[in-house]
Amino acid sequence: MSGGEGLVVEGLTVRYGRVEVVHGVDFRALPGQVTCLVGNNGAGKTTTIRGVLGLQSSRARQVTFDGHSLSGIPPHAVARRGIALVPEGRRVFADLTVLENLRMGAVRRSGGWRDTTTLGEVYDLFPELSERSDSRAGLLSGGQQQMLAMGRAMMARPEMLVLDEPSMGLSPVLVNRIYEALVALRDQGFTILLSEQNAHLALELADHAYILETGHVVEDGVAGDLADSARVRAIYLGA
Repeated sequence: MSGGEGLVVEGLTVRYGRVEVVHGVDFRALPGQVTCLVGNNGAGKTTTIRGVLGLQSSRARQVTFDGHSLSGIPPHAVARRGIALVPEGRRVFADLTVLENLRMGAVRRSGGWRDTTTLGEVYDLFPELSERSDSRAGLLSGGQQQMLAMGRAMMARPEMLVLDEPSMGLSPVLVNRIYEALVALRDQGFTILLSEQNAHLALELADHAYILETGHVVEDGVAGDLADSARVRAIYLGA
């Protein structure tokens, strides 16, 4: 868990070909806090995350994590800096077992696949995975696969967890289950960056939030204050 400066992003611009889709975005994710990027589909949340993590070509005045530049380095080097991604769509290894998927999350750590302590923490958070540890990941439900993707990221023992649209495609019951786990991780002191369409849950969970529209940050502040903002309630909460 990070005790440094956290993630600092200034002037992030991302293009797909000639089309600029993220326009000079600034935000920070402070250590020990939950920071969320909130916006409707197409707002630029996933593209912003991909640009920060080196998964999409981007330019910025600076992108740093705990004082170290992330600009221009490949995704595996970003991971070595202590950032673990739970990607949109979960992307588990369907032909591997639950246990094998979890161990894949620890491969960057020497001997990490033998780490029974972190594995136990994952199983404590998600007993559903413990019960199906020998099952192929492709046979899990969507909600169980989301738990597996989160557990795989935890196995890296990261300084920061980045979750991209964790509620996407899940039933309300499973969304609540995922957010219960996120509350537990927040209460344990994890640094979390969250991209989410579900503004109600995201703003309830987060310390600080940034509202994105068409690749721009249009508002930011304390998450609880934004939840009460007339503009945010009208656009995202249906009030």
